[in-house]
Amino acid sequence: MSKVLIIEDEKNLARFVELELQHENYETLVEYNGRKGLDQALNGDFDVILLDLMLPELNGLEIARRVRQVKTTPIIMMTARDSVIDRVSGLDHGADDYIVKPFAIEELLARLRAVLRRVNLEKKSQNGIVSKQKIVKFNDLTIETANRIVHREGKSIDLTKREYNLLMTLIENKNNVVSREQLLDQIWGPESKIETNVVEVYVRYLRNKIDVPDRPSYIKTVRGTGYMMRTDDVE
Repeated sequence: MSKVLIIEDEKNLARFVELELQHENYETLVEYNGRKGLDQALNGDFDVILLDLMLPELNGLEIARRVRQVKTTPIIMMTARDSVIDRVSGLDHGADDYIVKPFAIEELLARLRAVLRRVNLEKKSQNGIVSKQKIVKFNDLTIETANRIVHREGKSIDLTKREYNLLMTLIENKNNVVSREQLLDQIWGPESKIETNVVEVYVRYLRNKIDVPDRPSYIKTVRGTGYMMRTDDVE
């Protein structure tokens, strides 16, 4: 039975979500206060955290940031803010997914299942052969896949999990165009409702980290389609 921590100060909504999850055989714990929610998230053993953005004493972004410093527990942000910058901010602070209020409980349940599936796949991958060290090269980029270390020209590049997955997806499909929709499916999962403009933001983040000033970017934009990394042309 999966255990879910719900940190939500709207008591009616929190109770509704709690009852629906219990009906689906999830074990639940609810906190209405940001600081108490953080304490539970850090000290409890949960499979998923459902996290409101606006909370008393401590907001959801800060909670996500602090949790992600020490734990990998999946976080689904629940927010009434639906602008691109708000979504990206939540993801950057450590959220794995987000859902915009008001939402249908069926959508929340689907997102929970998707997050738990990804976690289980990652655990199997880490325990299997794919966890062995492998060196991937693209021009002067070197990637150590087991520990996700990226180097260019002898310098280490610190990438977030999604930036790393974006880079590897593009490299694995080098010389081929990868659409924004394909990147969404690969990195956020096919059931995610994240929009393609979030991909554009992450491509910009990745470019800022792996590119060298005054030299062409390794990631080429194919207008109206997606992105590609070419071994013979980095313009």
